[in-house]
Amino acid sequence: MHAYRSHTCADLDKSNVGDTVRLAGWVHRVRDHGGVLFIDLRDHYGITQILCDSDSPAFSEVEKVRAEWCIRIDGSVKARDEGLVNAKIPTGEIEVYIRDMEVLGRAGELPLPVFGEQDYPEETRLRYRFLDLRRQGLHDNMVLRSDVVRDLRERMWDQKFNEFQTPIITASSPEGARDFLVPSRLHPGKFYALPQAPQQFKQLIMVSGFDKYFQIAPCFRDEDPRADRSPTDFYQLDMEMSFVTQQDVFNTIEPVMRGCFERFGGGRKVDQTFEQISYKDAALWYGTDKPDLRNPIRMQVVSEHFEGSGFAIFAKLLEQEGTEIRAIPAPKGGSRKFCDRMNKFAQEQGLPGMGYIFWREGENGLEAAGPLAKNIGPERTEAIRQQLGLEMGDAAFFLGGKPGDFEGVAGRARTVIGEELELTDKDRFAFCWIVDFPMYEKDDEGRIDFSHNPFSMPQGGMEALDGDPLEVLGYQYDLACNGYELISGAIRNHRPEIMFKAFEIAGYDEAEVRKRFGGMVNAFQYGAPPHGGCAAGIDRMVMLLAEEENIREVIMFPMNQRAEDLMMGAPSEPVNEQLRELHLRVIPREA
Repeated sequence: MHAYRSHTCADLDKSNVGDTVRLAGWVHRVRDHGGVLFIDLRDHYGITQILCDSDSPAFSEVEKVRAEWCIRIDGSVKARDEGLVNAKIPTGEIEVYIRDMEVLGRAGELPLPVFGEQDYPEETRLRYRFLDLRRQGLHDNMVLRSDVVRDLRERMWDQKFNEFQTPIITASSPEGARDFLVPSRLHPGKFYALPQAPQQFKQLIMVSGFDKYFQIAPCFRDEDPRADRSPTDFYQLDMEMSFVTQQDVFNTIEPVMRGCFERFGGGRKVDQTFEQISYKDAALWYGTDKPDLRNPIRMQVVSEHFEGSGFAIFAKLLEQEGTEIRAIPAPKGGSRKFCDRMNKFAQEQGLPGMGYIFWREGENGLEAAGPLAKNIGPERTEAIRQQLGLEMGDAAFFLGGKPGDFEGVAGRARTVIGEELELTDKDRFAFCWIVDFPMYEKDDEGRIDFSHNPFSMPQGGMEALDGDPLEVLGYQYDLACNGYELISGAIRNHRPEIMFKAFEIAGYDEAEVRKRFGGMVNAFQYGAPPHGGCAAGIDRMVMLLAEEENIREVIMFPMNQRAEDLMMGAPSEPVNEQLRELHLRVIPREA
């Protein structure tokens, strides 16, 4: 017999009754029934109930075991009494009577319980992640992640993509986040960088004549943490293709995403058609470039109904350049209590409030109510109702000013309204492409900078760059699902002369571009093909599939909110010998 096990803890069933078996695993829980000890023995695959009584030669040793001890047992398989069958587990019809036991690893007092899924402080969970990972929910998430990665690989292979690996140590490049720098021992004073993405390398792969590339790529960015973003590293399905248009990329990746979500989505509906929405329309309709289309609410501009109206706040606001009034329809939200609650929500978001109108039954039929309705009169309120397609029992909320100042709050309000009024379909994965991103934006100091991927081809090529930079659109695109950005990509700028012009507008002269991206610029002078691609965030995909709200629940060994690894003690202070080898000196932070 094998030194540790003849079967896993999920293998045995009624066909094994009478067999002598050997199992190994962890003591999940112990139950003492007056001289009979029942133990749930757990391994990676499942749970088997084992038992021991005073007649067993192993009884005295079995009495000593505690939760999470790692043990090996020999015993005989018995059928459970009919009334004691546990239909919830594959081994629920049998149990194993222990005849011999060996302790493989004792466990001290547990800092957190493995049995059960009760909440525990995140600091404790991350410090003892190896115990946390034994808990069933988190364990299942990691298996799901493994299955998703395998599925993605297989789908890419099926489409004739080649999997290549790109360097982990490379040069620093501006990708929109801070680099992690790595000092060079052989070149004192110089630094490598961990790649924020394989962006330049995958483009060079296309220049090298490989037609379809992908990899499951680690990416490193020194970012502030969020619930849906790791502060240090993440993994993405990275892909690139030659001789393709934007639609070709969509047609390639859509079946990969759709198939993966259908396979692992637990029966939830998956959109078969991925809607394409311009960045401008997404901001207007949803207040975000990663909209949740499970919520049917679309915001609309209603400025004309407030121009010169009796509602002085909005009327005067509209006299200012670049302002507008937007309405958030709220079907079934037509009660003063709900409207007051949403007004309070806006105040909690830092706005003075949020105007509203709701429609109810009055003496003469349908009646508009609320402070706004009284100020603008029945004709204007009726025009608003008809534009928004609302009926009795519905409401609408209004925000005004420069869109950039209130769009974020409007988007969050739309989400809250959809959830509170139960308009959002929770049993669905709703995908949409956001397209036509602006190439440039103004930073806080009024300078022109790239708004998205700097390596993207501008729509219209060189001619588009001769006009107003803020009007230039790029062949850039994101795929959103249920309010999260899952994919970002672009058709690349493979023409050196267009690239130099595009970077010049953002303040980088040709010499700076050659210095920063010399390898890629040099390659583009030797017959670069048109190419494009995208990258899908695996961590976020698994987070959605696992129905988790925090990305750390689907990462094996995540950092905490302060980008610390509490289990391994990172980041740590280097020893003096390491600093001398690297010709570095640590300057203490000023108090």
